Amino acid sequence: MRIMYLTRSDSVHDQRFMRTLAESEYEAFVWRLFSGDYPTPEGVTALEWQGIEGGLQAWNLPFAQRKLEQAIREVQPDLIHAGPLHDLAFLAAKTGFANLLSMSWGFDLMKDVRIDKLTEHRTRFALQRSKGLITDAHCSAEVAVNLGFPREDICIFPWGVDLQHFSPANVRKSGLAWRHEMGWEDKLVLLCLRSWEPNYGVDTLLAAFEKAAAEKQNLRLILLGDGSLHDEYFQVLEGESFKDKVFIGGRVPNRELIQFYGAADVYVTPSHVDGSSVSLMEALACGLPAIASDIPANLEWVYHNKNGWIFPDNDVNALRETILNCHPTAEIAEHARATAENKADWQKNRQILLDCYRQLLPN
Repeated sequence: MRIMYLTRSDSVHDQRFMRTLAESEYEAFVWRLFSGDYPTPEGVTALEWQGIEGGLQAWNLPFAQRKLEQAIREVQPDLIHAGPLHDLAFLAAKTGFANLLSMSWGFDLMKDVRIDKLTEHRTRFALQRSKGLITDAHCSAEVAVNLGFPREDICIFPWGVDLQHFSPANVRKSGLAWRHEMGWEDKLVLLCLRSWEPNYGVDTLLAAFEKAAAEKQNLRLILLGDGSLHDEYFQVLEGESFKDKVFIGGRVPNRELIQFYGAADVYVTPSHVDGSSVSLMEALACGLPAIASDIPANLEWVYHNKNGWIFPDNDVNALRETILNCHPTAEIAEHARATAENKADWQKNRQILLDCYRQLLPN
C-alpha cells in the first residue's frame, strides 16, 4: 500500500509523521508545497518539484494543482494524508483524489476558518471531499462537526512527545547546571517557549511578569522564541524593570530544550488560540506544572491546582495573581508527568495514526 504525505515544508511534527510511515508496512512518499531543501527520513521518498513561495494563492493554485496531479499519477497512492485544511487538504481535494485523509494543523479550525469567506470555503471544500479527518484536540473536532463533518470519521490524537527524552530525570542535571551558571538557584523560574506572534499572548505574559516581579523579587523568566513581534517585545524587554530578571534565548533547536525545561519551575502558555501544544506536552513530561490561559485546547491538558493553574485569557492582572500565588510542589510535578504519560506518549499515539490509515486503506 502506498501513502502520500502532503505538507507545507518541514517541522518536528512532519518528521514524526514521516518516521512513523517509514517504520510502517506502507510505502511512503512526501510532497511539500513550499520551496526549500528539507530533510526526509530514510524510508520515505521525497517527490521533487520546484515548490511555490508565499502560500497557496489564486494565481499559483492552478500550477500547484497540475504538479500535484502529476505526482499522484506517478505514485498512484492508495491514500493521501494532507493538511492544513485550507491549503494542502484543499489542494488535494481539488485534484479529485478519492481516498483523502485530511489533517487539521495549528489554528486552521480554531481561528483561520473564521478569518474570511475564502478560507472558510476552502476548509468546507476539503472536509466535504475527505474520507477521514485527523485533529489533535477535541475542541477542533467540535468545530469540524459544526461544519458538517461526520463525527464518526474523525480521528483525535495529540501529536505526543518522546517521554524518555523529555523526562524529569533527563532534564535535571543540565537544568541545575544552567541555573547555577545564571545564579538563579534560589529563584522561582518561569519558562515560556511560545512564538512572538499575536496568537500566543507573550505580551500578556510580559505585562503580568513585570507587575509580579515588582512584588516578588525572586521571580525570573526564561523567554525563548522569536517572531514578527520581535521589535515590539524588545522595546518592552529593554525596560529597567526586566533587567537581570529575564533570559532571552531566541529560537532553540528542539534537541537543546531539555536544559531549559530542567532549569524552570513553572511553564507558562498564555496563548489566545491553540491546538494541543507540543511544548506544553514536553513541559508536563518534564514534570513542570503549567500556567495556562483558559482557552479550550489548554483546558484539555491543564487542570487547575492539580497539574498547574488556569487564568482567564488575556487578563494581565489575573495572570499576575496566578504567578504570585503559584506554588510548585512535588505532588503537582508528579501530576504533570502523569498527564503526559497518560495522554502524550508518542509511542502510543502513533498507533492511533496507523489505525486511522488502516481504516481508510483497502483490505
